[in-house]
This record gives sequence, structure tokens and C-alpha cells, in this order.
Amino acid sequence: MLNERQNRILEILGKNDKTSVNTLSEILSVSSVTIRQDLNFLEGEGLLKRVHGGAVLKDADDLVNRLGVNYEKKLRIAKKVSSCVNEGETILIESGSVNVLLARELLKIKKVTIITTNVYIARQFRKNEQANIIILGGIYQHDSETLVGKMTKTCIDQINIDKAFIGIDGYTTDSGFTLCDLFRAEISSYIIQKAQDVFIISDSSKFGKTELTNICFPADIHHIATNNDLSSMYQNELKKAGVDLILA
Repeated sequence: MLNERQNRILEILGKNDKTSVNTLSEILSVSSVTIRQDLNFLEGEGLLKRVHGGAVLKDADDLVNRLGVNYEKKLRIAKKVSSCVNEGETILIESGSVNVLLARELLKIKKVTIITTNVYIARQFRKNEQANIIILGGIYQHDSETLVGKMTKTCIDQINIDKAFIGIDGYTTDSGFTLCDLFRAEISSYIIQKAQDVFIISDSSKFGKTELTNICFPADIHHIATNNDLSSMYQNELKKAGVDLILA
């Protein structure tokens, strides 16, 4: 767990994308040495990138950077959802920063097989020889480290998925669940059709936003996991649609 100061650093970066050691030192009333130690620790956790004189969160498609935005909320969601997975299950974790944290949580506490379309998620376990990780093939997207395309769909056809966990970039009543990337959206929609039990996982900041293309509507999935400050309007709407709403 992060301490209060480290969480505050992530909040500041989430608003400004980039900040300096001196600025953080002034805002948080601690020495520059302490700030550098915090930044080094947060970089080691994969929550930001160190640059000369400070740190940065800059690329919306880079999971290293996205992890640091609303980190505590995302971690609460991941911990809550991990209880929905049973020992011995085969689960598919698509992409998204909450899904990175979910994968970490699951392999701390349970013996499961994790299938993923995301190389970054798989790399979280390169030092864990006990982890059972399967990476689906496909065309490699450099920024998001996600695999997409016809080959990915062919791989999905060959496996049985107990539970699937899908990340999103936006949700509105009219547009449903949306993503910024057409190729990733194609794969997400295909996974939703194939999986026995589907979870949409996202922090609440994505609700009220419409991105490039739809992947599904509430009627197409079974569960939605988000943080507990989701607006009452969306809570009521999703419950009315018959979705199991998981709030963390």
C-alpha cells in the first residue's frame, strides 16, 4: 500500500501530467531527497516514469502511466473483484490498468490460469515461475502492448473461458461501453460473445464519456465493477438493466 504522500504525488501527476521534484517538495512540505525516494519507489511499482528533475504521466495508451491515475480506487476495485474468481478457474484478462492490478492480486492469493491479450499484464509475472499465464497471439500494438487482429480471434476460438474481465474507456446510456481503439474494440466484443461470465472493470471516471466505438451494452454482460462514488444515476440505470453492480 502507498502512504498518504505517495498517493498525493499520483493525484498531482494525474492533474498535471508532469511535475518537478522541487514543485512536489514545496507542495508537500518535505525535502527533495524524500520526494526523489518516493518517485523512485512509485516508478518501481510501475505507477509513473521518472524524467530529469521530476516525473511524468503522459501517454494515455501506456499502462505504466495509466496505473498511477486514481491508483487507490483502482486497487480497491481489483481487490474486490479478485474475490469473484475461484481456485482452478481459467480466466481471460483483456487490457486496462485495473486489470493489471487484478492480475497481480489474483496470483498473490489463488491458483488460476490467466489468459491475456496484453503483453504488459503477462510481463508482471516474469519472475513468478508458479504463475500459469497464456498470451494469445496477434498483431502487437506498441503503446498499449495489446494483441489484436484475426489471429487473436482464432486463438480465442480454441479456449474455454470461465470468466472474462474487460477494460473500457467510456460509458454513456446512449453509446454503451466504448473504447478509443477500433482493433482492441473488435477483440473485446469477440471475447464478450465467447465468455461464459463477463465483467466490465473500470474506475468511475470513465462513466459519462463516449469514446470512438462501442463494444457492448449492459444487456450483453453480467457484472460491472467500479468504485463506490459512481453517480446514483448510473448505479440505478445499471441495476435496472439487470447487471450485477460491484462497488469497491
